[in-house]
Amino acid sequence: MEFFKQRTTIDFMGRARLALIFSGALILIGILSVAFRGGLKYGIDFAGGTLVQLKFKEPPSLDHVRDGLKNLGLGDSAIQEFGSRSEILIRVQKSEEKLEDVGSRIKNGLEQALVVKDIVVDRVEIVGPKVGKDLRMKALLSIFYSLIGILIYIAWRFELRYAVGAIIATVHDVIITLGAFSLLNMEFDLVVVAGFLTLIGYSLNDTIVVYDRVRENVRRESKTPLFDVINASVNQTLSRTILTSGCTLLVVIALYFFGGEIIHGFAFSLLVGIFVGTYSSIFIASVCVLFWENKSLSFKRA
Repeated sequence: MEFFKQRTTIDFMGRARLALIFSGALILIGILSVAFRGGLKYGIDFAGGTLVQLKFKEPPSLDHVRDGLKNLGLGDSAIQEFGSRSEILIRVQKSEEKLEDVGSRIKNGLEQALVVKDIVVDRVEIVGPKVGKDLRMKALLSIFYSLIGILIYIAWRFELRYAVGAIIATVHDVIITLGAFSLLNMEFDLVVVAGFLTLIGYSLNDTIVVYDRVRENVRRESKTPLFDVINASVNQTLSRTILTSGCTLLVVIALYFFGGEIIHGFAFSLLVGIFVGTYSSIFIASVCVLFWENKSLSFKRA
């Protein structure tokens, strides 16, 4: 299935310099935003807080529970089912109140908001900053190890120049998406980390499709300048790229608007990542291969 009836002849590499300037501006804006805000807005997973486990007679609606917590003035909260559907785990921001008072306040507030009785507080614990710091480190390591795995795989599957290009493109996607979270002051938690790992896989898949066509064309047209080979390869895979990204985007938009608050950050990271990942596969990853060959920023036909 083709998006375009005829093969396109867009001069992508001729616009590489503008693309790099655009990417540099986005990265700079994101870094400045993180710096001025004093870091990302960490969720309870990373910043620490209070954990409350409740047991209901009947499975409650998580949306109703979430609405009931908003009226208690406990700040940001994370809610999930725990064990059975009648038990939920609530994580709220740190409080100066005693643990028993926090549990009782949530219990009484939800009984009133949901018009139910006999909510049982099974446990109330504090998630300290040390635990949050440990989770942050493990999240960063998971992203770092995934990048190392990408480098090894593509260096083995293709060549080192392709591996370096894929890593640079992936890091580019992660930094810009992080900048979007900072600019919009959105919460960064473990669910969002899962979104970033998914983004890395998606961006890598898009990049490999382009690289595979570049490698085929380099072998077939060994005397053709790499500039023209990359341009032709990107145009040949453009229909596939648009169709794949478009279909994925429809699913992510549905998740973002109808998936509920608990996966809102996950869906947003993919929403930004699809646009940035598609863009970087065409420009950043391909330009890195061209730069490796030419060792200059001229981006002209050899």
